[in-house]
Amino acid sequence: MKKQFGETVEGYNIPVLNEREIRAAAGILFLFTFLSLLLILLKGNFILIKYVITAFMLDFIIRVFINPKYAPTLIIGRLIVSRQNPEYVGAAQKKFAWIIGVILSAAMFSLMVVVNSYSIITGLICLVCLLFLFFESAFGICLGCLFYNMVYKEKAQHCPGEICEVKNKHDIQKTSFLQILIVLGMVGLIIMIGVSFNDFFSIKPHDLFGK
Repeated sequence: MKKQFGETVEGYNIPVLNEREIRAAAGILFLFTFLSLLLILLKGNFILIKYVITAFMLDFIIRVFINPKYAPTLIIGRLIVSRQNPEYVGAAQKKFAWIIGVILSAAMFSLMVVVNSYSIITGLICLVCLLFLFFESAFGICLGCLFYNMVYKEKAQHCPGEICEVKNKHDIQKTSFLQILIVLGMVGLIIMIGVSFNDFFSIKPHDLFGK
C-alpha cells in the first residue's frame, strides 16, 4: 500500500498540509540563509552557510522521504503558529516543490560542503533558494508549486489563497490607477531624496551616548 503524503482532514478530498507552518518554516530558513549570505559578502566567512546548507538539505529530505510532520523547521513553525487557524493546502504540489528544494540543497551541499568550493553556480542556486523562500514566507506564493501544473496533467488543488481557482477579485483586492500613481510617486520621491541628500546620508553616524 502506497504511503500517504500529507494529512487527512475532514472536508478535503485530498491529503493536505498546513500552509501557515510551512510559511513560518520558510521564514526561518530564509533568515538563516540570508544571514549566511551577508557573512559571505561582508566578511568572506563561509562557515555558517555550510551549516545552513546541511540543515536545509536534511530538513527537506525528511519532508519528502519520511514525513513532513517530522521535519525540524516545520515542527518549529507549528509551535510558532499553533494559535492560528490552519490554512490547508494540497500536499501533492508541496511535495513537488520540496523535491526541487532537495535537488537544489543537494547540489549546494556537494559543491560547498563536500568539494568546499564556490562559484557563480553556487551563487545562483543560493539566490534561487532565497527567492523561493522569500516568496513563500512573505507573500504565501509557492513558486515551486507553480511548476507542478506544468508537469502534471492533474491540476493542483487547494493552493494558498485558492489561486489555483479561476475567480473574480473582490473589491478590496483591486488596485486603482490612483494607487499605482501613489506607488510610482513614492519611488520617484525616494530617488529625488537620494539625489539631493546622498552626501548628508553618507555621513557616518556617531555614538549618541559616546564621549
